[in-house]
Amino acid sequence: MAATKYEVRPGVYYDSVVLMQLQKSLAEMPGVIDAGVVMATPANRELLESADFDLSGIAAKADDLLIVVKGVDETAAAAAVEQVDDLLKRRSAKNAGDFCPHSLAGALDYLPQSQWVLISVPGRFAAGVAGEALDLNQHVFLYSDNVPLKDEIALKHKAREKGLLVMGPDCGTAIINGIGLGFANRVRRGSIGLVAASGTGLQAVSAGIHNLGGGISQAIGTGGRDLKRDVGGVTTLQALDLLRRDGETGVIVLISKPMDPAIAPAIIDAAQNCGKPVVFNLIGYPPPGRQIDNLFFASTLSEAAVLATELSGQRLTPGQANEFESRPVKRGYLRGLFSGGTLAYEALLGLQTFLTPIYSNIPLRPEQKLSDSMTSQAHTILDLGEDEFTQGRLHPMIDNDLRLRRLRQEAADPEVGLIVLDIVLGEGAHPDPASELAPAIAEISNNSDIAVIAIVLGTDEDPQGVGGQIEKLERAGAVVKRDVSQSVAEINRRMKVPYQYEFVPVSTDGLGEGLAAVNVGLESFYDSLKAQGAQAVHVDWRPPAGGKEDLMAILARMKNL
Repeated sequence: MAATKYEVRPGVYYDSVVLMQLQKSLAEMPGVIDAGVVMATPANRELLESADFDLSGIAAKADDLLIVVKGVDETAAAAAVEQVDDLLKRRSAKNAGDFCPHSLAGALDYLPQSQWVLISVPGRFAAGVAGEALDLNQHVFLYSDNVPLKDEIALKHKAREKGLLVMGPDCGTAIINGIGLGFANRVRRGSIGLVAASGTGLQAVSAGIHNLGGGISQAIGTGGRDLKRDVGGVTTLQALDLLRRDGETGVIVLISKPMDPAIAPAIIDAAQNCGKPVVFNLIGYPPPGRQIDNLFFASTLSEAAVLATELSGQRLTPGQANEFESRPVKRGYLRGLFSGGTLAYEALLGLQTFLTPIYSNIPLRPEQKLSDSMTSQAHTILDLGEDEFTQGRLHPMIDNDLRLRRLRQEAADPEVGLIVLDIVLGEGAHPDPASELAPAIAEISNNSDIAVIAIVLGTDEDPQGVGGQIEKLERAGAVVKRDVSQSVAEINRRMKVPYQYEFVPVSTDGLGEGLAAVNVGLESFYDSLKAQGAQAVHVDWRPPAGGKEDLMAILARMKNL
């Protein structure tokens, strides 16, 4: 008889990649039906319970590590839990050869030429680490999410006064001097500079430019909230000014999810005065025209890539698009399961014109707000990279577990006729996402008349191998498209629904060749930097005072004495 065993480790910290690998190892053990290894936040407990884990009687706080194993019997479940320490020791032994200082200051003593600090620690600690990095005159790539808005505002104002950049929070992608930070596709160098309040939007355009024969000078992420009224576009304005002065950048592309109308005039004014062509792709913001002076407006991410490449004067060499035969779709609702927030926004923007009613956890209009993100209704587009899904667990670009569970949940709904999902390749992403997603897609294709559309975002130089990924997905029965606009057109065809400032300038000295950076958080980001030839050092970070809020406050006061 199936049995569940659990273990709670109070205040224990491991980065999300370690937790993912531990969960995967436990799930693969003999006699194990399923396993969960997460920080015990309310959202994570709810997700485990929705996966049929019985958590009744388990007392755990949000900063505790919760390990739950469901086995075919009590012996199998207990045996798996007993292996946890051994599995963790194996990973520690694997990484024992690298020097990992215990502080940011120690890392900079070891790598004094560093100009960047990559931060991917849990959100409630991230602002403190970022503030320390700015005090040490480092630019910040802040991947961490769940950072309070007031902390973001304070960090960006501090950075602006020092002539430094804070990319983030929740900044997933950047390319500096040809080195990808976070989730970044491998693209050639060139004369097109990108500024993006969107990680997957930046990836879509940079990959599109590469596939058209163009190249990237610099790609600067800002974090998704930068163009909100309270933040004021601080990093966006800094980045536009930096690329204006960068001699290697000839064309600038600005990509964003919906920005606050109060911020738009300042951004457009800065772009008009930069003296270079600027391509705008502001999803959800009505463009004033196709072109005004040096400003060009694209309606889709793929169009932004084409415009930028044309303006850069580089020859367009797009590959021949592959068209795949597809069967008629079952009459039913559409469900979109996206790892990329901007891709989800673009899909929602395109689909809302002909699908109704349509709901989302990232609605463009109030009436589109999904009442419960754990349960779809009618046509639904989900951004699974939102805070509600990622708090205390790994981003879906790295870990497919959450999306696989949701994929099966949607396929079991008799009202569903079509499922669309994105597969985002590149540095930092899952090394072989198709190997995990394709079997689930094949199961749906073989056992139902639900159609699956897979949007594959990547280049021929990405470590996952874009051709092999597409082949696996097509073999499983998916219809593969290379961007959101293609998938929206395919969905439309199938569904046939008849509805229609002032600041200290950031120095350009750091732009050119090579990159030296300190990584605090996800070890996979450090591994990615080293694989690309960057100079890097990884900090063996642990939450201050064991994560205890009262002791942390005392330490902070002592530091300021």
